Amino acid sequence: MSNIEDLKLELKKNIIEVLNLEDISLEDFGDNDSLFGDGIGLDSIDALELIVMLDKDYGIRLSDPKEGKKIFESVEVMAAYIAEHRTK
Repeated sequence: MSNIEDLKLELKKNIIEVLNLEDISLEDFGDNDSLFGDGIGLDSIDALELIVMLDKDYGIRLSDPKEGKKIFESVEVMAAYIAEHRTK
């Protein structure tokens, strides 16, 4: 992956696919939209799925749930974290 924009697009596609978000399109999904609460509206079960996705797709293991809460703030934050910590 060449740059952060490609990574953000890949993340959006993966999140929509992994979480079965059929009512959300890529156009509806802003880089800085909150993934939980008033934004995309994900819940704690979705957070677990995202943790599995990070491990499987990027080789990133989160051991501290508080860390996940910060990382899953938005696609922008996730992409920056992945770019810095990925092992795959």
